[in-house]
Amino acid sequence: MTLSPISIVVPVLNEGQHIECTLTLLGPLRERGVEVIVVDGGSNDDTVARATPLADLVIHAPCGRARQMNAGAAIAQGKLLLFLHADTSLPPDADGLIRQVLAGGGLWGRFDVRILGRHPMLKVIAVLMNWRSRLTGIATGDQAIFVRREAFEHVDGFPDQPLMEDIELSRRLRSLAAPICLAQSATTSGRRWESRGLWRTIILMWWLRWRYWRGDSAQQLAKAYR
Repeated sequence: MTLSPISIVVPVLNEGQHIECTLTLLGPLRERGVEVIVVDGGSNDDTVARATPLADLVIHAPCGRARQMNAGAAIAQGKLLLFLHADTSLPPDADGLIRQVLAGGGLWGRFDVRILGRHPMLKVIAVLMNWRSRLTGIATGDQAIFVRREAFEHVDGFPDQPLMEDIELSRRLRSLAAPICLAQSATTSGRRWESRGLWRTIILMWWLRWRYWRGDSAQQLAKAYR
Protein backbone atom coordinates (compact mmCIF):
# COMPACT_ATOMS: atom_id res chain seq x y z
CA MET A 1 0.00 0.00 0.00
CA THR A 2 1.34 3.41 -1.00
CA LEU A 3 1.63 5.76 1.96
CA SER A 4 0.25 9.27 1.53
CA PRO A 5 3.15 11.74 1.64
CA ILE A 6 3.21 14.18 4.56
CA SER A 7 4.65 17.69 4.52
CA ILE A 8 5.39 19.57 7.74
CA VAL A 9 5.39 23.37 7.48
CA VAL A 10 7.27 25.30 10.18
CA PRO A 11 6.83 29.11 10.20
CA VAL A 12 9.73 30.93 11.87
CA LEU A 13 10.83 34.40 12.84
CA ASN A 14 14.04 34.88 14.84
CA GLU A 15 13.99 31.33 16.18
CA GLY A 16 17.75 30.79 16.11
CA GLN A 17 17.79 29.58 19.71
CA HIS A 18 15.14 26.90 19.18
CA ILE A 19 14.96 25.85 15.55
CA GLU A 20 17.83 23.36 15.58
CA CYS A 21 16.25 21.36 18.39
CA THR A 22 12.84 21.35 16.68
CA LEU A 23 14.21 20.24 13.33
CA THR A 24 16.58 17.66 14.80
CA LEU A 25 13.63 15.95 16.44
CA LEU A 26 11.97 15.77 13.02
CA GLY A 27 14.98 13.93 11.59
CA PRO A 28 13.53 10.41 12.03
CA LEU A 29 10.34 11.50 10.27
CA ARG A 30 12.38 12.87 7.36
CA GLU A 31 14.16 9.52 7.14
CA ARG A 32 10.73 7.93 6.71
CA GLY A 33 9.90 10.26 3.82
CA VAL A 34 8.21 13.19 5.56
CA GLU A 35 8.99 16.53 3.92
CA VAL A 36 9.98 19.41 6.23
CA ILE A 37 9.61 22.98 4.97
CA VAL A 38 10.76 25.96 7.02
CA VAL A 39 9.20 29.31 6.07
CA ASP A 40 11.10 32.34 7.31
CA GLY A 41 9.27 35.61 7.78
CA GLY A 42 12.33 37.89 7.71
CA SER A 43 14.52 36.80 10.60
CA ASN A 44 17.45 39.03 11.48
CA ASP A 45 19.26 36.34 13.46
CA ASP A 46 20.80 33.04 12.30
CA THR A 47 17.53 31.11 12.02
CA VAL A 48 17.90 30.44 8.29
CA ALA A 49 21.52 29.31 8.57
CA ARG A 50 20.67 26.91 11.40
CA ALA A 51 17.56 25.56 9.68
CA THR A 52 18.97 24.99 6.19
CA PRO A 53 20.91 21.76 6.82
CA LEU A 54 18.05 20.25 8.82
CA ALA A 55 15.11 20.85 6.47
CA ASP A 56 14.18 19.81 2.95
CA LEU A 57 13.41 23.39 2.00
CA VAL A 58 13.87 26.80 3.59
CA ILE A 59 11.89 29.54 1.87
CA HIS A 60 11.05 33.17 2.55
CA ALA A 61 7.58 34.69 2.76
CA PRO A 62 6.00 37.93 3.98
CA CYS A 63 5.97 38.08 7.76
CA GLY A 64 2.86 36.72 9.43
CA ARG A 65 2.26 33.18 10.59
CA ALA A 66 -0.78 32.66 8.32
CA ARG A 67 1.02 33.98 5.24
CA GLN A 68 4.09 31.91 5.99
CA MET A 69 2.11 28.70 6.49
CA ASN A 70 0.12 29.28 3.31
CA ALA A 71 3.36 29.84 1.39
CA GLY A 72 4.78 26.59 2.70
CA ALA A 73 1.61 24.66 1.91
CA ALA A 74 1.60 26.05 -1.64
CA ILE A 75 4.93 24.39 -2.50
CA ALA A 76 4.62 21.30 -0.30
CA GLN A 77 4.64 17.95 -2.06
CA GLY A 78 2.53 16.14 0.52
CA LYS A 79 -1.13 15.24 0.26
CA LEU A 80 -1.27 15.54 4.05
CA LEU A 81 -0.16 18.81 5.65
CA LEU A 82 0.90 19.47 9.24
CA PHE A 83 1.61 22.93 10.63
CA LEU A 84 4.15 23.01 13.44
CA HIS A 85 5.24 25.92 15.61
CA ALA A 86 8.98 26.38 15.98
CA ASP A 87 8.91 25.68 19.72
CA THR A 88 6.79 22.54 19.46
CA SER A 89 7.74 18.89 19.00
CA LEU A 90 5.68 15.96 17.79
CA PRO A 91 5.25 12.42 19.12
CA PRO A 92 7.91 10.13 17.59
CA ASP A 93 5.28 8.22 15.60
CA ALA A 94 3.31 11.27 14.48
CA ASP A 95 3.50 10.36 10.79
CA GLY A 96 2.03 6.91 11.36
CA LEU A 97 -0.70 8.26 13.62
CA ILE A 98 -1.75 10.87 11.07
CA ARG A 99 -1.83 8.42 8.18
CA GLN A 100 -3.81 5.93 10.26
CA VAL A 101 -6.58 8.32 11.29
CA LEU A 102 -6.88 10.10 7.95
CA ALA A 103 -6.92 6.80 6.07
CA GLY A 104 -10.15 6.10 7.93
CA GLY A 105 -11.86 8.99 6.18
CA GLY A 106 -11.00 11.90 8.44
CA LEU A 107 -10.21 15.28 6.92
CA TRP A 108 -8.28 17.03 9.67
CA GLY A 109 -7.26 16.91 13.28
CA ARG A 110 -4.79 17.82 15.95
CA PHE A 111 -2.79 16.35 18.83
CA ASP A 112 -3.31 16.94 22.51
CA VAL A 113 -0.80 19.47 23.82
CA ARG A 114 1.63 19.27 26.71
CA ILE A 115 3.26 22.50 27.89
CA LEU A 116 6.81 22.51 29.22
CA GLY A 117 7.75 24.96 31.93
CA ARG A 118 8.38 25.54 35.61
CA HIS A 119 4.95 26.71 36.69
CA PRO A 120 2.64 23.86 37.82
CA MET A 121 -0.36 25.66 36.31
CA LEU A 122 0.97 24.93 32.83
CA LYS A 123 -0.20 21.33 33.19
CA VAL A 124 -3.67 22.58 34.09
CA ILE A 125 -3.69 24.96 31.12
CA ALA A 126 -2.82 22.08 28.77
CA VAL A 127 -5.62 19.91 30.17
CA LEU A 128 -8.12 22.74 29.73
CA MET A 129 -6.91 23.48 26.19
CA ASN A 130 -7.35 19.84 25.20
CA TRP A 131 -10.76 19.61 26.85
CA ARG A 132 -11.96 22.85 25.24
CA SER A 133 -10.78 21.67 21.84
CA ARG A 134 -12.70 18.41 22.11
CA LEU A 135 -15.80 20.25 23.25
CA THR A 136 -15.77 22.99 20.59
CA GLY A 137 -14.06 21.34 17.63
CA ILE A 138 -11.58 24.22 17.53
CA ALA A 139 -7.85 23.52 17.49
CA THR A 140 -4.93 25.84 18.24
CA GLY A 141 -1.58 26.02 16.53
CA ASP A 142 0.15 24.62 19.61
CA GLN A 143 -1.74 21.37 18.99
CA ALA A 144 -0.06 20.79 15.59
CA ILE A 145 -3.02 20.92 13.21
CA PHE A 146 -2.91 18.38 10.37
CA VAL A 147 -5.21 18.32 7.35
CA ARG A 148 -5.74 16.73 3.97
CA ARG A 149 -4.54 19.04 1.23
CA GLU A 150 -7.88 18.97 -0.59
CA ALA A 151 -9.71 20.09 2.57
CA PHE A 152 -7.13 22.82 3.23
CA GLU A 153 -7.49 24.13 -0.30
CA HIS A 154 -11.29 23.84 -0.18
CA VAL A 155 -11.41 26.35 2.68
CA ASP A 156 -8.75 28.56 1.02
CA GLY A 157 -6.09 27.80 3.63
CA PHE A 158 -5.34 30.07 6.54
CA PRO A 159 -7.07 33.44 6.47
CA ASP A 160 -4.75 36.38 5.86
CA GLN A 161 -4.99 37.83 9.36
CA PRO A 162 -2.39 38.59 12.05
CA LEU A 163 -4.00 36.67 14.90
CA MET A 164 -6.49 33.84 15.48
CA GLU A 165 -5.61 32.28 12.14
CA ASP A 166 -5.72 28.83 13.73
CA ILE A 167 -9.14 29.48 15.23
CA GLU A 168 -10.54 30.66 11.91
CA LEU A 169 -9.05 27.72 9.99
CA SER A 170 -10.63 25.37 12.52
CA ARG A 171 -14.01 27.04 12.08
CA ARG A 172 -13.82 26.58 8.32
CA LEU A 173 -12.65 22.98 8.52
CA ARG A 174 -15.23 22.18 11.18
CA SER A 175 -17.92 23.02 8.62
CA LEU A 176 -16.61 20.09 6.56
CA ALA A 177 -15.99 17.58 9.35
CA ALA A 178 -15.31 17.33 13.05
CA PRO A 179 -11.60 17.24 13.94
CA ILE A 180 -9.86 14.04 14.93
CA CYS A 181 -8.49 14.74 18.42
CA LEU A 182 -5.49 12.52 19.06
CA ALA A 183 -4.66 11.81 22.70
CA GLN A 184 -0.94 11.59 21.94
CA SER A 185 0.75 14.86 22.83
CA ALA A 186 2.64 17.49 20.92
CA THR A 187 4.97 19.22 23.38
CA THR A 188 5.23 22.98 23.29
CA SER A 189 7.24 25.53 25.22
CA GLY A 190 5.65 27.49 28.03
CA ARG A 191 7.82 30.52 27.22
CA ARG A 192 4.83 32.62 26.12
CA TRP A 193 3.13 32.22 29.48
CA GLU A 194 6.30 32.53 31.55
CA SER A 195 7.72 35.57 29.75
CA ARG A 196 4.48 37.58 29.77
CA GLY A 197 3.30 36.38 33.17
CA LEU A 198 1.16 33.27 33.49
CA TRP A 199 -2.07 34.76 34.84
CA ARG A 200 -1.77 37.86 32.69
CA THR A 201 -1.41 35.67 29.59
CA ILE A 202 -4.34 33.44 30.54
CA ILE A 203 -6.63 36.43 31.06
CA LEU A 204 -5.38 38.13 27.90
CA MET A 205 -5.93 35.07 25.70
CA TRP A 206 -9.44 34.41 27.01
CA TRP A 207 -10.32 38.10 26.60
CA LEU A 208 -9.05 38.08 23.02
CA ARG A 209 -10.99 34.91 22.20
CA TRP A 210 -14.14 36.41 23.66
CA ARG A 211 -13.72 39.55 21.59
CA TYR A 212 -13.09 37.48 18.44
CA TRP A 213 -16.22 35.44 19.15
CA ARG A 214 -18.16 38.73 19.46
CA GLY A 215 -16.94 39.79 16.04
CA ASP A 216 -13.92 42.03 16.65
CA SER A 217 -11.43 41.84 13.78
CA ALA A 218 -8.13 40.02 14.06
CA GLN A 219 -6.39 43.28 13.23
CA GLN A 220 -7.93 44.96 16.27
CA LEU A 221 -7.01 42.02 18.49
CA ALA A 222 -3.42 41.98 17.25
CA LYS A 223 -2.96 45.53 18.54
CA ALA A 224 -4.18 44.46 21.97
CA TYR A 225 -1.97 41.35 21.93
CA ARG A 226 1.17 43.40 21.46
